[in-house]
Amino acid sequence: MAGTSTTVDLGDLRARRGADVRGQIFLVLLVASVILAFAMVGAVFYDVTLDAWDIISQRFWDFLRMPSSSDPTKAGVAQGIRGSLLIALIVVATFPIGIAGAIYLEEYADDTWSTRLIQVTVRNLAGVPSIVYGLLGLAVFVQSLRGLTGGSSVIAAGLTLAVLVLPVVVITSAEAVRAVPPSLREGAYGLGATQWEVIRTQVVPAALPGILTGTVLAVARALGEAAPLLVIGAAGFYTTGNLDFLEQTQGAFTALPMNIANFARLPAETWRGHAAAASVVLLVLVFIVNLVAIIARARISKKLGR
Repeated sequence: MAGTSTTVDLGDLRARRGADVRGQIFLVLLVASVILAFAMVGAVFYDVTLDAWDIISQRFWDFLRMPSSSDPTKAGVAQGIRGSLLIALIVVATFPIGIAGAIYLEEYADDTWSTRLIQVTVRNLAGVPSIVYGLLGLAVFVQSLRGLTGGSSVIAAGLTLAVLVLPVVVITSAEAVRAVPPSLREGAYGLGATQWEVIRTQVVPAALPGILTGTVLAVARALGEAAPLLVIGAAGFYTTGNLDFLEQTQGAFTALPMNIANFARLPAETWRGHAAAASVVLLVLVFIVNLVAIIARARISKKLGR
């Protein structure tokens, strides 16, 4: 058999080199975008830390544990931290609803016009301004369900913010479920597993890192929202309640975004540092939430062998 020679098309080589150059340019643009994003976040953190440095260096621990006060030398954000954490717990408690909705849309629902309408509606709801959800919370959770929530309470605030972030949870969870390789499903079906067993043992564990990322983004957004809290009647300097837990959840409440907003409205010469210090506390709280999620995601991915 005579030897064969491989003929290289110079046009194909030039096309590949051109595509590689475009790929390198795209990579440079991506890296530049990431650096720019980190620079902007760093600039914000540096600016608020600089404004809050007097409080951070002199009485930061007292600022964290002291309640609200009209005296700037005694004012703190303990009530705001407690209110934000209670709201976050209520928001997280509603996430199974969003995750279940995403699994239904991706695994059970047929590709019909009604399913597509639901998906489009969920995506549109994710872009609705937060103050609209505040009006919804005022009408439903504060007024209509006053007997259950206690009116303008931390329960009403948590449910309002849960409704606000649920579309984000549904979208990110659906994307994570959709990204699971079909081979996992086919292999499980080939071994005789039912649809529920495939979802429970293959799809959900494989999609869990992506689902966790979406839920963390939702919690971070909920922690930073001030407009809905303002609409439903959150106070700026009131306690989240007495030592009784029921009073904490159904009484007057505040949260860190409300503390920041109220500090910023007071005379800048005296209270500007308080607003900046409360902003630092909120940023650190969001960072801790993200750090916990990153660690959990890394452990889940390691367990799955990815």
